[in-house]
Amino acid sequence: MSLADEKLQKVLARAGLGSRREMERVISDGRVSVNGKTATLGDRVTSEAKIKVDGKPVKAAAAKSAMPRVLLYNKPEGEICSRKDPEGRRSVFDRLPALQGERWVCVGRLDFNTTGLLLFTTDGELANKLMHPSTVIEREYLCRVMGNATEENLQSLVDGVQLDDGVAKFTDVVDGGGEGINHWYYVVIMEGRNREVRRLWESQGLQVNRLKRVRYGSVFIPSKVKVGQWTELNTQEISDIYGMANMEMPVLETPVATKTRRHDSRKR
Repeated sequence: MSLADEKLQKVLARAGLGSRREMERVISDGRVSVNGKTATLGDRVTSEAKIKVDGKPVKAAAAKSAMPRVLLYNKPEGEICSRKDPEGRRSVFDRLPALQGERWVCVGRLDFNTTGLLLFTTDGELANKLMHPSTVIEREYLCRVMGNATEENLQSLVDGVQLDDGVAKFTDVVDGGGEGINHWYYVVIMEGRNREVRRLWESQGLQVNRLKRVRYGSVFIPSKVKVGQWTELNTQEISDIYGMANMEMPVLETPVATKTRRHDSRKR
């Protein structure tokens, strides 16, 4: 599929490098070259263009003739959210279906030992919009906390505490039950800072020993999608995702099929 004559920042955003506005700044800063020449804002490119950002080649994905695909993955413990790992650890990308001429872009990240909901899409601009703080999307986690959390602790976590990278807080904390020193809580945050949920509990002298993301905006993990499995979202669900990101849904030439699933039989 060829790439029509398109604005350079749109092509870079679709490749998953950032939002269109961010790509405009990258171009303005002289960090992008097209066919060996420094690009300028307003440049348009075709599928034959050789594009580099900071000297690194960028594969310009073709404009979609059908709705970009979106997967929901139920991440197990012991997987990283990078494509490759020098330590040889398993990647979340290892279980995803292969693509031709496109690539999966992960919407945010989960820590190595955190489980639960991860979204992937072939639309890099959609991924960046979903992750951007200005979009204000709730992330809900189920966490098992070791220690005795007092009402004062819980109130502090809702009011906000100072972390190394600024003030952070839970917008909601709901008791999830439990006995002894291990207690479950449902918590909601509005951003995706590194280890934010764990660090918030640690600020109160408490340790998280189990953490699972159960919701991203309006998206929940279906009960039939077990750990290590994925499901592909259908057209209506993808439309809802675009709405959540405050983006226009692409015009379809080919409809997206209904949900498909793979039950990964490989041992974890």
